[in-house]
Amino acid sequence: SKLQVRNDPSDWFSLDKDIFCKDEVIFIKEKKDLTLQFLRGVSPKFVFFPHWNWFVDEEIIENFDCILFHTAPLPFGRGGSPIQNLILEEVKETPVCALKMTKTLDAGPIYCKKIISLSGRLEEIFERLNLSINLLIKKIVKEKLIPVPQKGQVKVFSRLSELDNEIPKYLPINKLYDRIRMLDADFYPSAYINYGNARLEFSNITLKNDKIYCMTQIELK
Repeated sequence: SKLQVRNDPSDWFSLDKDIFCKDEVIFIKEKKDLTLQFLRGVSPKFVFFPHWNWFVDEEIIENFDCILFHTAPLPFGRGGSPIQNLILEEVKETPVCALKMTKTLDAGPIYCKKIISLSGRLEEIFERLNLSINLLIKKIVKEKLIPVPQKGQVKVFSRLSELDNEIPKYLPINKLYDRIRMLDADFYPSAYINYGNARLEFSNITLKNDKIYCMTQIELK
């Protein structure tokens, strides 16, 4: 059996139906349900982590093939908020890496990867990411892949907080566009500015002829 782990059934990731048809798939939605005892009971061939917000116990990592997905050209871009950090560094495209989970964050050997574009709104990027992760899962399940150790210069990103979503002043139009689009998804807190006693949040952004068009939500403090 194959075990796919996710923490929220309403989040951005969904598993292709043809995977359901061919393989037994068990979903784990809560941290408390991911236990060594449970995994030993179902004895999965793989434990996939398309989207998971918590550290996994070492006993689980050591006893099962735990595979996570990270959107960055590893070892460059380990750590939090990789998509946003890459956009801030003006990276145009990046691999989605399927890698073996280890005790060191995002440092495990890589099974396979797929390049995606970082253009457009975050919601569009996650649609590409969803498709890519499904393709990588199918590849790992079908083929006997040997993960390859990461090579190159390590750079660790810091996870961005909501305070980082505030748009700095005096940005050129392309950087202003990036600041808004990199957070532009229903499931993400929006980019914003504070203006007097109001907070202005921006979404549904487009850039045409050096002009930005977007929706603005105004909330009084």
